[in-house]
Amino acid sequence: MSAFVEFDAVSVRTDDGRTILDRLTLAVAEGETLALIGRSGAGKTTALRLVNALVLPSAGAVRVARRATTAWDPIVLRRRTGYVIQEVGLLPHLDVEANVGLVPSLEGWSESRRAARVRELLALVGLPPAEFARRMPYQLSGGQRQRVGVARALAADPPLLLLDEPFAALDPITRHELGAAFRALQRRLGKTALFVTHDLREATRVADRLALLAGGQLVAAGTLEAVRAAAHPEVRALLAAGGIAEA
Repeated sequence: MSAFVEFDAVSVRTDDGRTILDRLTLAVAEGETLALIGRSGAGKTTALRLVNALVLPSAGAVRVARRATTAWDPIVLRRRTGYVIQEVGLLPHLDVEANVGLVPSLEGWSESRRAARVRELLALVGLPPAEFARRMPYQLSGGQRQRVGVARALAADPPLLLLDEPFAALDPITRHELGAAFRALQRRLGKTALFVTHDLREATRVADRLALLAGGQLVAAGTLEAVRAAAHPEVRALLAAGGIAEA
């Protein structure tokens, strides 16, 4: 299967010379979910933001659909990318239907097409539209807001999803349930997805492969078995934190 997202020897440095990512080389196959894992400051979110050109590489290239992000119109690239963050970012003055239909509206979809898409997606993420479409964000639980965020990310049927610790602020039970729901949804839709988390158990629930970052470098990648077999000391720390036995 061909790569849909490619990091080709990518480095990111700050203006004062600090290195955030160092020669990252990694590919995400079309239809694959890759979890970017590692401790805070490892470079996970920066790697994610490179994909939709919110950050540009200092060296190397990031390609989406075989085109460098620097060659994309950034607005077009971002509208082709569903983005889900920890705090959701729902617009508080818009109801659920308007929030989910925001990008289709910007894309000029007709009202009937947009409404049908919103109803389809709310049902898909487990929020019956008759009950939830007219609710305001403040009337939703944290888990419900995250479901709306996922529906909004899928609204214009983008081929690519970026998820930055989307369930981290939720209680453990809701987090586990939403992780399972996301995995089932992903298997049904077959999107290419990058999922940032510092939680190894969550990563193994939602992703096909793992990529462990430490100090801005890729130190292990592959299935859990492949990561577990890697010799880097950060692997031992990650396994211990996740309560997972070493190989």
